[in-house]
Amino acid sequence: MTYSNILELTLVGLLTVAACSSPDSPNVVEGSLSPIHAELDQVNGGRFVDAEGREVMLSGANINSLGEYWQFDPDMAPVFPFGEEDADRMASIGWNAVRLLITWSRVEPSPGEYDEAYLDEVEAAVRLLESREIYTIIDLHQDAWDISLAAREDEDCGADASPAIGWDGAPAWATLDKGAPRCVPNNPLINTREFSPAVVQAFLSFWEDAEGPGGVGIQTRFHAMLSHVAARFAKFDSVIGYDPMNEPNAWSQVILDVAAPELGLEDQTEFLSRFYERALAAIRDGERRANSPTRLMLFEPSPDWAQLPFSVRPNPDFEHDGQVVYSPHIYQGGIVSRPLTEGAFQRARDEAAEYGGVPVLTGEWGTGPPRATDPEDDYFERHQAYQDKYRVSATQWLWRAACGDPHHAGDPFEGNDPNLWGFYDVDCPSSETIGFREGFAAVLRRPLLRAAPGPIGNILWDYETGVLRASGGGATPGQTLLLFVHEEIEASAFSMTGLANAQLVRTIGPGQIWSADPTDASWELEVTF
Repeated sequence: MTYSNILELTLVGLLTVAACSSPDSPNVVEGSLSPIHAELDQVNGGRFVDAEGREVMLSGANINSLGEYWQFDPDMAPVFPFGEEDADRMASIGWNAVRLLITWSRVEPSPGEYDEAYLDEVEAAVRLLESREIYTIIDLHQDAWDISLAAREDEDCGADASPAIGWDGAPAWATLDKGAPRCVPNNPLINTREFSPAVVQAFLSFWEDAEGPGGVGIQTRFHAMLSHVAARFAKFDSVIGYDPMNEPNAWSQVILDVAAPELGLEDQTEFLSRFYERALAAIRDGERRANSPTRLMLFEPSPDWAQLPFSVRPNPDFEHDGQVVYSPHIYQGGIVSRPLTEGAFQRARDEAAEYGGVPVLTGEWGTGPPRATDPEDDYFERHQAYQDKYRVSATQWLWRAACGDPHHAGDPFEGNDPNLWGFYDVDCPSSETIGFREGFAAVLRRPLLRAAPGPIGNILWDYETGVLRASGGGATPGQTLLLFVHEEIEASAFSMTGLANAQLVRTIGPGQIWSADPTDASWELEVTF
């Protein structure tokens, strides 16, 4: 996540959870979720498809409760735990996906030694989410490499830079920064954590697979760890895939020439391409060892994707098996100065087509919660409308933020901070939870076509008129449509062609899940609220 000190190089400027859930909860369901795979389509965009051949739209949020973060204040925890109440609230919004952050430093605290107790915590979260019909994407998260690269006490950054803070990601034993300065440039164009010389060098060592403890390359260690994680979660169909690295620090030559000219670095496209090829091989190795079906691998471009059209991403011909997902973070109009337009979604789809027409899931998007309840601001409504139009699945940043999150290291806390991201009001610095931001959740709570018979043609939710329209084709008997609606309705609200037998499946908080059966290959649905 990069919502402070974002890379602002512009075109103008450059050119504990519970392992089991309560049986009394109305949101608990029995049985596993259907496994998800990718179907490629270079013309209409790739799809997420379940075992019944239905197209699945994924929508949800990021959970950082299991991440290990640098603490700028030892009295303020950087995360909140995730529990049943959180899972219930997510289900009541209608979400069916979570990007669950885990940290390499916690998975492998010592070289070659994996913390199974930590992975048990991850498994408990996966099981809890599955019980609420929520899929999990396991995200090996990092921001600015790791915790240990905060400035030293005696760090001299001079007049052109400021001491860096720490973040999250790699274990200290895998941090080969060669003693580089831990300073952030003061240049307003590049005042970003990614260009601390120590972070740049740590990543360069990783990309080059520099020798670490035991004479083993640190990237080699990473992929062995990733393979272990894939094998560990192979039995869960609800774990639909892995994002092996959040916002990887790999840069195009044009960025490096401006942001780090003194380092003489070359374009890092090949580094990123090779990394994803190795990551995919590692995941597949873990699955083979566990005799598991193939899961998805998400692959991201560099962190400047939302700001610049020439960000680094893997070569279009990087080797993959089709079970991969393109995952840029569509932050335009949110934390990035460029406006939010449907062009960002078209660009994501066009770039995904270059990889064979893989599906698109934006692993992060969002902005400050006060914008959700501003009647003059339609950011959240428009972003979701574009998600529907381009069939882009999405997980929003962030479910719950804590006062001690390093993103807020420079914030002067004076009680309830409305700009603290997430769905909970929190008093800072006491870290006391004040309440749930129901107004924020209400903006995100909308009709969601969770499973469609065959490929989806169109989805349109009209906020003004309260009408949902959707259509598709290629349906076959038995492919039951599933629709989440955000409020109670009756069967009379449905107008259908090529569908029949609209039935209420169950209630989730203020919402409902309805089903309908296809009677024809092509279908149309209209629901009036």
